[in-house]
Amino acid sequence: MKRLLRSVALHLVLLGMAGLTLAPLLWMLFASLRPTGMSAGLTLRPTADSLTLSNYGEIFTRLRLARALLNSTFVAAAVTAIALLFNSMAGYAFAKLRFRARDPLFRILSAALVIPAQVSMLPLFLLIKELGLVNTYAGVIIPGMASVFGIFLIRQYALSIPDSFLDAARVDGAGELRIYWSIVLPLCKPILVTLGIFTFLGTWNDFLWPLVVLSDGDMHTLPVALANLVGEHVQDVELMMAGAVLTVLPPLVTLLLLQRYYVAGIMAGGVKE
Repeated sequence: MKRLLRSVALHLVLLGMAGLTLAPLLWMLFASLRPTGMSAGLTLRPTADSLTLSNYGEIFTRLRLARALLNSTFVAAAVTAIALLFNSMAGYAFAKLRFRARDPLFRILSAALVIPAQVSMLPLFLLIKELGLVNTYAGVIIPGMASVFGIFLIRQYALSIPDSFLDAARVDGAGELRIYWSIVLPLCKPILVTLGIFTFLGTWNDFLWPLVVLSDGDMHTLPVALANLVGEHVQDVELMMAGAVLTVLPPLVTLLLLQRYYVAGIMAGGVKE
């Protein structure tokens, strides 16, 4: 009986926490579907005749957020694809290849995890400026091509791959690149999906770096364009909520579609040496 009561209490607490988490998202969605100025008394049970898609139409026509949506999609997809390639190669090398100063170098890289990104932003911007990449997509994409966190995550997972698999491939004459592409990448699929989700979400939601690098309004990503929308339409809550829904929807759909691989990667990513 006590076990049943504890289970019921636990589920009630979890349902309450889920409700608190979902309530602002539901309010945002319903507010985006209300006519201008109708969100002051908004409840979670709006009538069907009070809903409208006019706010989304205005965003894609008059405010031109469609361009910002395409910019965010391009930048996030490019950073994710390149980061998965480079991080997986480096993580595999640190996990399975033997070379001089491998372990000390990895310890130095791991120490960089505690450095806030804002600390390195100024020298990184100066470097991007010297390369002539300010106000270019390359200036936004290149800093995300590899990360210490991604290398660490892949390396910890790659440690679980049996050395016998790799040695057997080497005996059969396979080179390191062939081993990486044909054996390591398929075995690392769960952690690659997990890292891909992390990278995509981080890049999609990144506001500060695109704001610093990109000065051309036509190149702004969605978070930056939405922030500019705040200044132009401070009182238009419904329009702002429509923009927020557009910002949240793509990463949410991505996470739901890849949730199974994401959970598998999280559960299997804590391999100890």
